Amino acid sequence: MGRLLEICVDSLASARNAIAGGADRLELCGALAVGGLTPYTELLRQIRGESDIAVRCLMRPRPGDFLYTAEEIRLMAQQMQALAAAGADGFVIGCLTAAGEPDGQAMKPLLDAAGDKQLTLHRCIDVSRDPVQTYLEARALGFDTVLTSGCARRCSEGMEVIGRLLALQAEGGPQVLIGAGVNAGVITAFRGAFSNADAFHMSGSRSMPSGMVFRREGVPMGAPGFDEWSMSQTEKEAVQAARAALDR
Repeated sequence: MGRLLEICVDSLASARNAIAGGADRLELCGALAVGGLTPYTELLRQIRGESDIAVRCLMRPRPGDFLYTAEEIRLMAQQMQALAAAGADGFVIGCLTAAGEPDGQAMKPLLDAAGDKQLTLHRCIDVSRDPVQTYLEARALGFDTVLTSGCARRCSEGMEVIGRLLALQAEGGPQVLIGAGVNAGVITAFRGAFSNADAFHMSGSRSMPSGMVFRREGVPMGAPGFDEWSMSQTEKEAVQAARAALDR
Protein backbone atom coordinates (compact mmCIF):
# COMPACT_ATOMS: atom_id res chain seq x y z
CA MET A 1 0.00 0.00 0.00
CA GLY A 2 1.47 3.31 -1.06
CA ARG A 3 0.74 6.81 0.10
CA LEU A 4 -2.69 8.00 -0.98
CA LEU A 5 -4.36 11.40 -0.99
CA GLU A 6 -8.04 11.13 -1.88
CA ILE A 7 -10.11 14.28 -2.37
CA CYS A 8 -13.89 14.18 -2.16
CA VAL A 9 -15.51 16.47 -4.73
CA ASP A 10 -19.01 17.23 -5.93
CA SER A 11 -18.34 19.51 -8.91
CA LEU A 12 -16.14 19.75 -11.98
CA ALA A 13 -14.45 22.86 -10.58
CA SER A 14 -13.51 21.03 -7.38
CA ALA A 15 -12.27 18.04 -9.37
CA ARG A 16 -10.05 20.30 -11.45
CA ASN A 17 -8.57 21.93 -8.34
CA ALA A 18 -8.02 18.56 -6.64
CA ILE A 19 -6.18 17.22 -9.67
CA ALA A 20 -4.10 20.37 -10.03
CA GLY A 21 -3.20 20.19 -6.33
CA GLY A 22 -1.82 16.66 -6.57
CA ALA A 23 -4.65 14.31 -5.62
CA ASP A 24 -4.08 10.61 -6.27
CA ARG A 25 -7.76 9.75 -6.40
CA LEU A 26 -11.18 11.39 -6.27
CA GLU A 27 -14.20 10.31 -4.32
CA LEU A 28 -16.99 11.66 -6.48
CA CYS A 29 -20.16 12.66 -4.64
CA GLY A 30 -23.17 14.82 -4.96
CA ALA A 31 -24.30 17.25 -2.26
CA LEU A 32 -21.32 17.24 0.09
CA ALA A 33 -23.21 19.72 2.27
CA VAL A 34 -25.33 16.79 3.51
CA GLY A 35 -22.40 14.39 3.81
CA GLY A 36 -22.35 13.29 0.18
CA LEU A 37 -24.86 11.50 -2.04
CA THR A 38 -24.63 9.43 -5.22
CA PRO A 39 -23.16 11.65 -7.97
CA TYR A 40 -24.59 12.37 -11.39
CA THR A 41 -23.30 10.08 -14.12
CA GLU A 42 -22.96 13.13 -16.37
CA LEU A 43 -20.59 14.77 -13.86
CA LEU A 44 -18.34 11.73 -13.99
CA ARG A 45 -18.36 11.95 -17.78
CA GLN A 46 -17.31 15.59 -17.57
CA ILE A 47 -14.35 14.66 -15.37
CA ARG A 48 -13.44 11.73 -17.60
CA GLY A 49 -13.40 14.14 -20.53
CA GLU A 50 -10.47 15.92 -18.87
CA SER A 51 -8.62 13.37 -16.76
CA ASP A 52 -7.95 9.68 -16.26
CA ILE A 53 -7.40 10.11 -12.49
CA ALA A 54 -8.77 7.25 -10.38
CA VAL A 55 -12.38 7.95 -9.35
CA ARG A 56 -14.48 6.09 -6.82
CA CYS A 57 -18.14 7.03 -6.66
CA LEU A 58 -20.07 7.29 -3.41
CA MET A 59 -23.28 5.28 -3.40
CA ARG A 60 -25.70 6.91 -1.00
CA PRO A 61 -29.27 7.54 -2.18
CA ARG A 62 -30.27 9.93 0.60
CA PRO A 63 -28.97 11.69 3.71
CA GLY A 64 -29.30 10.01 7.07
CA ASP A 65 -28.59 6.51 8.30
CA PHE A 66 -27.25 3.47 6.46
CA LEU A 67 -30.26 1.20 7.01
CA TYR A 68 -31.53 0.86 3.46
CA THR A 69 -34.74 -0.53 1.99
CA ALA A 70 -34.70 -3.13 -0.76
CA GLU A 71 -35.79 -0.43 -3.21
CA GLU A 72 -32.89 1.82 -2.23
CA ILE A 73 -30.43 -1.04 -2.66
CA ARG A 74 -31.81 -1.83 -6.13
CA LEU A 75 -31.51 1.84 -7.04
CA MET A 76 -27.85 1.95 -5.96
CA ALA A 77 -27.06 -1.25 -7.88
CA GLN A 78 -28.59 0.21 -11.05
CA GLN A 79 -26.72 3.49 -10.58
CA MET A 80 -23.45 1.61 -10.11
CA GLN A 81 -23.85 -0.03 -13.50
CA ALA A 82 -24.36 3.36 -15.17
CA LEU A 83 -21.41 4.93 -13.35
CA ALA A 84 -19.14 1.97 -14.20
CA ALA A 85 -20.03 2.42 -17.87
CA ALA A 86 -19.17 6.14 -17.56
CA GLY A 87 -15.69 5.40 -16.22
CA ALA A 88 -15.86 4.81 -12.45
CA ASP A 89 -12.86 2.86 -11.16
CA GLY A 90 -14.55 1.87 -7.93
CA PHE A 91 -17.33 2.51 -5.47
CA VAL A 92 -17.79 3.66 -1.88
CA ILE A 93 -20.58 1.72 -0.22
CA GLY A 94 -21.86 0.46 3.11
CA CYS A 95 -25.01 -0.90 4.77
CA LEU A 96 -25.82 -1.51 8.43
CA THR A 97 -28.49 -3.52 10.19
CA ALA A 98 -30.85 -1.84 12.62
CA ALA A 99 -28.62 -3.19 15.39
CA GLY A 100 -25.59 -1.37 14.00
CA GLU A 101 -23.85 -4.39 12.50
CA PRO A 102 -22.45 -4.53 8.95
CA ASP A 103 -25.17 -5.98 6.73
CA GLY A 104 -23.48 -8.34 4.30
CA GLN A 105 -26.80 -9.56 2.91
CA ALA A 106 -27.91 -6.03 2.04
CA MET A 107 -24.52 -5.29 0.48
CA LYS A 108 -24.47 -8.41 -1.70
CA PRO A 109 -26.37 -6.82 -4.63
CA LEU A 110 -23.97 -3.88 -4.47
CA LEU A 111 -20.93 -6.15 -4.40
CA ASP A 112 -22.35 -8.02 -7.38
CA ALA A 113 -22.99 -4.76 -9.25
CA ALA A 114 -19.42 -3.63 -8.57
CA GLY A 115 -17.99 -6.66 -10.34
CA ASP A 116 -14.22 -6.32 -10.41
CA LYS A 117 -14.24 -2.63 -9.43
CA GLN A 118 -12.41 -1.52 -6.30
CA LEU A 119 -14.41 -0.97 -3.12
CA THR A 120 -14.23 1.36 -0.13
CA LEU A 121 -16.36 0.80 2.95
CA HIS A 122 -17.53 4.28 3.85
CA ARG A 123 -18.05 5.92 7.21
CA CYS A 124 -20.91 3.65 8.19
CA ILE A 125 -18.09 2.07 10.21
CA ASP A 126 -18.03 5.19 12.39
CA VAL A 127 -21.64 4.69 13.49
CA SER A 128 -21.48 0.90 13.72
CA ARG A 129 -21.64 -0.95 17.03
CA ASP A 130 -18.08 -2.30 16.88
CA PRO A 131 -15.67 -0.65 14.44
CA VAL A 132 -13.09 -3.41 14.74
CA GLN A 133 -15.64 -6.09 13.87
CA THR A 134 -16.95 -3.93 11.02
CA TYR A 135 -13.41 -3.56 9.67
CA LEU A 136 -12.89 -7.34 9.83
CA GLU A 137 -16.19 -7.90 8.03
CA ALA A 138 -15.09 -5.45 5.33
CA ARG A 139 -11.94 -7.54 4.86
CA ALA A 140 -14.00 -10.71 4.57
CA LEU A 141 -16.30 -9.11 1.98
CA GLY A 142 -13.37 -8.05 -0.23
CA PHE A 143 -13.12 -4.32 0.44
CA ASP A 144 -9.63 -2.96 -0.22
CA THR A 145 -10.20 0.32 1.68
CA VAL A 146 -12.05 1.45 4.81
CA LEU A 147 -12.78 5.16 5.26
CA THR A 148 -13.00 6.22 8.91
CA SER A 149 -12.74 9.07 11.39
CA GLY A 150 -12.20 6.61 14.23
CA CYS A 151 -15.87 6.90 15.33
CA ALA A 152 -15.42 10.60 16.11
CA ARG A 153 -16.59 13.91 14.72
CA ARG A 154 -13.02 14.56 13.54
CA CYS A 155 -10.27 12.05 12.92
CA SER A 156 -7.96 13.91 15.30
CA GLU A 157 -10.42 12.93 18.07
CA GLY A 158 -10.54 9.30 16.92
CA MET A 159 -6.83 8.47 16.92
CA GLU A 160 -7.16 5.61 19.41
CA VAL A 161 -9.65 3.70 17.25
CA ILE A 162 -7.75 4.53 14.07
CA GLY A 163 -4.59 3.20 15.70
CA ARG A 164 -6.35 -0.13 16.37
CA LEU A 165 -7.46 -0.33 12.74
CA LEU A 166 -3.98 0.54 11.48
CA ALA A 167 -2.65 -2.38 13.53
CA LEU A 168 -5.11 -4.66 11.71
CA GLN A 169 -4.07 -3.12 8.40
CA ALA A 170 -0.49 -4.14 9.18
CA GLU A 171 -1.73 -7.73 9.50
CA GLY A 172 -3.13 -7.71 5.98
CA GLY A 173 -6.37 -5.77 6.31
CA PRO A 174 -7.86 -3.15 3.97
CA GLN A 175 -6.11 0.19 3.71
CA VAL A 176 -7.28 2.56 6.44
CA LEU A 177 -8.30 5.80 4.76
CA ILE A 178 -8.32 8.53 7.42
CA GLY A 179 -10.98 11.19 6.93
CA ALA A 180 -13.01 13.98 8.59
CA GLY A 181 -11.18 17.20 9.41
CA VAL A 182 -8.05 16.29 7.47
CA ASN A 183 -5.59 19.00 6.49
CA ALA A 184 -1.82 19.26 6.18
CA GLY A 185 -1.33 19.62 9.93
CA VAL A 186 -3.51 16.61 10.71
CA ILE A 187 -1.59 14.50 8.18
CA THR A 188 1.68 15.49 9.83
CA ALA A 189 0.34 14.58 13.28
CA PHE A 190 -0.92 11.18 12.20
CA ARG A 191 2.26 10.30 10.37
CA GLY A 192 4.19 11.20 13.48
CA ALA A 193 2.02 8.96 15.62
CA PHE A 194 1.61 5.95 13.31
CA SER A 195 4.28 4.75 10.89
CA ASN A 196 1.71 3.18 8.57
CA ALA A 197 -0.76 6.08 8.43
CA ASP A 198 -0.38 6.65 4.72
CA ALA A 199 -3.87 7.27 3.29
CA PHE A 200 -5.94 10.40 3.84
CA HIS A 201 -9.31 11.67 2.62
CA MET A 202 -10.31 15.33 2.60
CA SER A 203 -12.31 17.93 0.68
CA GLY A 204 -9.84 20.80 1.06
CA SER A 205 -12.79 23.12 0.50
CA ARG A 206 -13.48 26.73 1.28
CA SER A 207 -16.67 28.74 1.16
CA MET A 208 -17.11 30.93 -1.89
CA PRO A 209 -19.72 33.67 -2.20
CA SER A 210 -22.44 33.33 -4.79
CA GLY A 211 -22.10 35.44 -7.91
CA MET A 212 -25.69 36.59 -7.56
CA VAL A 213 -26.07 40.36 -7.28
CA PHE A 214 -29.83 40.37 -6.77
CA ARG A 215 -30.70 38.32 -3.70
CA ARG A 216 -34.27 37.82 -2.50
CA GLU A 217 -34.01 37.02 1.17
CA GLY A 218 -36.45 34.93 3.16
CA VAL A 219 -37.26 32.41 0.42
CA PRO A 220 -35.25 29.30 1.36
CA MET A 221 -34.82 26.48 -1.14
CA GLY A 222 -33.69 23.92 1.43
CA ALA A 223 -33.24 23.34 5.13
CA PRO A 224 -33.68 26.35 7.45
CA GLY A 225 -30.38 28.08 8.13
CA PHE A 226 -28.70 26.76 4.98
CA ASP A 227 -26.70 29.54 3.32
CA GLU A 228 -27.81 29.60 -0.29
CA TRP A 229 -25.58 32.55 -1.15
CA SER A 230 -22.35 30.64 -0.80
CA MET A 231 -20.92 27.37 -2.02
CA SER A 232 -18.02 25.13 -1.07
CA GLN A 233 -15.26 24.35 -3.53
CA THR A 234 -12.02 22.40 -3.22
CA GLU A 235 -9.05 24.75 -2.98
CA LYS A 236 -5.96 23.78 -4.97
CA GLU A 237 -3.63 25.26 -2.36
CA ALA A 238 -5.14 23.14 0.44
CA VAL A 239 -4.59 20.00 -1.62
CA GLN A 240 -1.02 21.06 -2.43
CA ALA A 241 -0.27 21.56 1.28
CA ALA A 242 -1.72 18.15 2.12
CA ARG A 243 0.27 16.56 -0.70
CA ALA A 244 3.48 18.09 0.64
CA ALA A 245 2.71 16.89 4.18
CA LEU A 246 2.03 13.36 2.98
CA ASP A 247 5.19 13.21 0.87
CA ARG A 248 7.44 14.84 3.44
